[in-house]
Amino acid sequence: MHASTVRSLLVRGMLAGLIAGLLAFAVAYVVGEPPVDGAIAVEEAQAAQEAHPAPDAHAGHGGTAAEAPEEEEEAVSRPVQSTFGLATGVLVYGVALGGIAALAFSFALGRIGRFSPRATAALTAAAAFTTVYLVPFLKYPATPPAVGNPDTIGKRTTLFFLMILLSVLLGLAAVIAGRRLAPRLGNWNATLAAAAGFVVVTGVAFVLLPANDDAVKAGFPAALLWEFRLASLAVQAVLWAVFGVVFGVLAQKVLAARTAGAPAPAGAPIPG
Repeated sequence: MHASTVRSLLVRGMLAGLIAGLLAFAVAYVVGEPPVDGAIAVEEAQAAQEAHPAPDAHAGHGGTAAEAPEEEEEAVSRPVQSTFGLATGVLVYGVALGGIAALAFSFALGRIGRFSPRATAALTAAAAFTTVYLVPFLKYPATPPAVGNPDTIGKRTTLFFLMILLSVLLGLAAVIAGRRLAPRLGNWNATLAAAAGFVVVTGVAFVLLPANDDAVKAGFPAALLWEFRLASLAVQAVLWAVFGVVFGVLAQKVLAARTAGAPAPAGAPIPG
């Protein structure tokens, strides 16, 4: 593929990521922010309970309660975090991943089968959603802020990104295996065999990698946690679904224009 075509696809991938990010932000604000507010309320209630414990029944009435430590002032207010901050994070995330997915599309087009640009874009988006988010999510589900042990956040973050890297590498290995098995097994059977191998090896990784036992504090409401995780999954699903559709349309137009503008082969009759 020509460098100018790849550059055009990269720009359109970032544009598609921006559009997908806008819709993902809307979903995150509507269905994702309420669970976050609920988690913050639970955290504040627990902090207040720890700061003002119930008086000891055996203590004398003349004692004075210990004063609670003064709360630190937030650098960024909660309303700003839930609007401008959330929008900035989601849009930057969408644009960055849109550009990376466009490069992956440029490499995959014509190499994973005789699919149209729209179908290849849909497959690229589905593979990205599965390997970059869904598989790591199944092993290390998303949790609301400040509900886990702060002393292990570094370890938990490292494990999550390790799971993303492993999932992407296993996905690439499955694609390569499927391509090599296709001449012997046929496209359908080769795809099933590669997918089965991906599931089996991923399952082994799930067993071997350590769990995040301290990612959620004891006593945190299970319904609120489940609501937050479903919202997180919905945001990512919307992001990648919209990207796959929008980028497929844009890529189809770019490639059709390049094909129409390509010079005719030597010896071909000239119309008119």
